[in-house]
Amino acid sequence: MSVSVRKNRPVTGAAGPASRRRPAFGTVAAAAVAVVALLVPLLLPETQVSVYVLLLLAAIVAVGLSMLMGYAGQVSLGQASFTMIGGYTAALTATHDLPTWLGLLLAPVVAAACAALVGVPLLRLRGHQLAFGTLAIQLILLSLVGRQEWTGGDIGLQGVPRLRVAGYEFASEVSYAYLALGALGLVVLITRHIVTSRPGRGLRALATSEVAAASSGVPVALYKQAVFSLSAGFAGLAGGVYAFYIGYVAPGSFPVLLSFEYVVMVVVGGAGTIWGALAGATAITLLLQMLNDIGTREGMPASAPTVLSYAVYGLLLVLVVLFLPRGLVPSAAAWWERRSSPDRAKG
Repeated sequence: MSVSVRKNRPVTGAAGPASRRRPAFGTVAAAAVAVVALLVPLLLPETQVSVYVLLLLAAIVAVGLSMLMGYAGQVSLGQASFTMIGGYTAALTATHDLPTWLGLLLAPVVAAACAALVGVPLLRLRGHQLAFGTLAIQLILLSLVGRQEWTGGDIGLQGVPRLRVAGYEFASEVSYAYLALGALGLVVLITRHIVTSRPGRGLRALATSEVAAASSGVPVALYKQAVFSLSAGFAGLAGGVYAFYIGYVAPGSFPVLLSFEYVVMVVVGGAGTIWGALAGATAITLLLQMLNDIGTREGMPASAPTVLSYAVYGLLLVLVVLFLPRGLVPSAAAWWERRSSPDRAKG
């Protein structure tokens, strides 16, 4: 009996509990990224914190769009229209003497409700037809907002007050950086919970084949509508934070190019992955900052930043489609698995 105990003890003690207690690589990486994200606003010069805030807001939209494109198989070229709805909702609420925190809460709700409304006829389209349909929605919305007096017309709404929550006023660059970081964390948690749940498996089936998903009992129309509205709600949240941060919203703040920018972020980073959306938003935002610095130098024409942006978007999409069709993060993960699999086999 004592012999059997000696045989079993090393096995359960060394391999079982120890291996279960060892943290997964993804958990360690997520914790490291979270620590770095919390320290960045404190380490950056104040003049550079604004770039970090815009990066976080772009990441919020990109996470929702990545879920829409990668899990539901739907392409939206008008995601900036929902960012604009959220921004105007927050700005109109705050400028009409209502609590600013209420405007921030209403921003994603109104954006999601508008997406649910336009999604009823729009989601009957598929592929490039849906992409052009969402683009048309943004063009129509830009035209309407620019012609209404209550939206400020082409001039927009100025003097949006600072956000106040429970007596605290978000007045500094660092405070908005942490606000945007908190909003991004909330969006990532919601998305992570959805994609790992039973509806998430239904969405993956939907992206593969709508017919096969429907035959398996997946409510295709309901899931498409839900993920379209949820991604719009994320964009509306980013727009609400943007309105309070900048203190000004106008149609020119949400151009069509911004929608293309979000799509490029998702495609470059990797559609259908949270890490891909975060990596794509980081890479494209920093690249745009560099291009803006180049385009605004002395001697450059006024259209240089826009022209450079379109050129780089086109080049990036061609390179990614040709050499990294799954995106940066999925391709890097696949390479790492191929590299480490021989080591695991030897062990």
